[in-house]
Amino acid sequence: MGQKINPLGFRLGTTQGHHSIWFAQPKNYSEGLQEDQKIRNSIKNYIQKNMRISSGVEGIARIEIRKRIDLIQVIIYMGFPKLLLEDKTRRIEELQMNVQKELNCVNRKLNIAITRITNPYGHPNILAEFIAGQLKNRVSFRKAIKKAIELTEQADTKGIQVQIAGRIDGKEIARVEWIREGRVPLQTIRAKIDYCSYGVRTVYGVLGIKIWIFGE
Repeated sequence: MGQKINPLGFRLGTTQGHHSIWFAQPKNYSEGLQEDQKIRNSIKNYIQKNMRISSGVEGIARIEIRKRIDLIQVIIYMGFPKLLLEDKTRRIEELQMNVQKELNCVNRKLNIAITRITNPYGHPNILAEFIAGQLKNRVSFRKAIKKAIELTEQADTKGIQVQIAGRIDGKEIARVEWIREGRVPLQTIRAKIDYCSYGVRTVYGVLGIKIWIFGE
């Protein structure tokens, strides 16, 4: 049967980099991994709680974590940083306090920075959040995908593929639907492909959204 590999892991070292950069001894590795997960979750929760904007998109493209012995540096790449920038310093301090409380790290400094990305809808995570918001509001899935594809075309990408699986439109039998526009060469390692999978909890069950975007 088809051997499907995660396009990001497949391209590590060529067009993709790691989202977490640190080194650990084998016995401490799992702790470091869980720490990363905690950092990412607490940042997402904080942003979900504090930013309610009309479209329901949090706008986090990705969160990069770099760790040194005495410092954890977190860079949040956001599409719509105006959510956090209203009173930036206070918000970031509050976020740092939240994350430190989660981690209870005593001897390490935490440093959070926010970087703006130019065309947010060229990033699969932000698109997936957009589609998820539409599906929660019971928009028909084809309409939601078409709208998402229009948004990416404005962000001048070469191709996009969107797949939704689950009880689409509340039907009894789960199915998988996908739409592709342009080129998405998944087998070409040099092709810069961005990918994300995202789960949405709707009224009638969980839907899975997968998005592949072929950039420059």
